Amino acid sequence: MQQYNIHTAKTQLSALVDKAAAGDSFIIAKAGKPMVKVIPISPQKTVQRIGFLKGQIKIPDDFDRMGQMEIIDTFEGSI
Repeated sequence: MQQYNIHTAKTQLSALVDKAAAGDSFIIAKAGKPMVKVIPISPQKTVQRIGFLKGQIKIPDDFDRMGQMEIIDTFEGSI
């Protein structure tokens, strides 16, 4: 594993961040003594929202006709 001193890490920070993001870990040392290990962050999982209740609820077959008579009565009045 590659090791960089603090001065080099400060002057080449952007390049070292790109290196870590590409999957390469490295160590930053102070006066030759290893201080920290820099590792890439694993990508966060995205949550799939569409269909997340699939199989957990049941929609009645007459869903599109539920309350039909009440709606007609509300708008047209009693027949």
